[in-house]
Amino acid sequence: MKGFSDKFSDLPDYILKITKEIWEDRGLATLHHYYGRDIPMRFPSGLVTGNAGVIDGTLATLAEFPDRQLLGEDVIWSEGPEEGRYLSSHRLVTSGTHTGHGAFGAPTGRSFTIRAIADCAAKGDVIDDEWLIRDVGGIARQLGWEPADYARHQIQAEGGPDACQRPFHPGHDVQGPYTGRGNDNEWGARLSDILTRMMDKDFTVIRQKYDRAVRTEHWGARGGWSYDFAETDWMRLRSSFPTATFEIHHQIGRSDPGTPNRAAVRWSLTGKHSGNGFFGAPTGAEVHVMGITHAEWGEWGLRREFTLIDEVAIWKQILLHQGQV
Repeated sequence: MKGFSDKFSDLPDYILKITKEIWEDRGLATLHHYYGRDIPMRFPSGLVTGNAGVIDGTLATLAEFPDRQLLGEDVIWSEGPEEGRYLSSHRLVTSGTHTGHGAFGAPTGRSFTIRAIADCAAKGDVIDDEWLIRDVGGIARQLGWEPADYARHQIQAEGGPDACQRPFHPGHDVQGPYTGRGNDNEWGARLSDILTRMMDKDFTVIRQKYDRAVRTEHWGARGGWSYDFAETDWMRLRSSFPTATFEIHHQIGRSDPGTPNRAAVRWSLTGKHSGNGFFGAPTGAEVHVMGITHAEWGEWGLRREFTLIDEVAIWKQILLHQGQV
C-alpha cells in the first residue's frame, strides 16, 4: 500500500495489527503516529476532535477494564476517492472485566462481551477520519444497568442536562479529509436495498432476501435465528421513529477469496421519537440514530447480519428532551 509501512501487507492487516498494538499491547503512545492530530471521531455519544482525546479515552477504558480484548471478526474495505486513501469497516468482538473505577461507576467484577464497528479512513499509515459504534447498551446490561438508567447516570455524572456531552447529531458534524461513499460492488448495493426497503416499511424483504437459517446479531448483545428475530427487531426500531428520515452514508461490497460475499453499510435515522417500540411511549424528542450494518451471503440468501446502534445515546437524547434526569 502506497505510503504505508512495509510491515503491513494490506489494509485489513494494517487495521488488525494496529488495533492489537494500541489496546492489547498497551501501545497508547503509538496513537500519536497512527491517529491524525486533528482527527474527527464521531461516536453516537458525541463528536471528539484530536488524537489527544482518543489517547485519554483509551487510557481511561483500559484502567476500568484492564483485561480488555479486541478480536477482529472482519475488515470490509474500499479504496477512497484519492490514491492511497482507504476506508475500512472493522467489526470487532470486544470483552473485559469491570475491575476499575470509571464511566460505569465503582468496580462490579462483572464481565461483558459485545461487538463494535469502526469505519476508519486511512492514508499514509495514519487514520484521519472515523465513525465508531460501540454496543454501549450491551455493556450496560451485562454490568447490571438498564440502558435508560445508564443514560440517566451519564447525564448526572457529566454535570447535569446543561453541562453534559450532547449525543452526536448531523448538525454538529465537521468535514473530515475522507469524502468517499464506498464502492459500486453489487453486494453493497444489495445490502443498501434491503435496508432501504425495511426503512420504507416493506418488511417482506427479510423473508425474500434472508436465508431461512440466518443468524442476526444486534445491539444490546442480542441475537437470534431465522426470520422472526430480524423482523421483530427491525420493526420495533422503525416503529420507534416512524417518520424519521433514513439515509445511507457509505456502502462497501466485497468478494474476496476465502470469504463469503459481504457488505458494510453506514446509515442513519433522524427525526422525532413519535412511535412506540424499543424506547417506550413516544416523547416527540428529536433523535439521531447512527447505525452500521454488516452482512454475509450464502447459497440461499443473506446468511449473517450484524447491526449496531447505541441505545444509551438514543435514551440520552430522549431523556434530555423530557428533562427527566
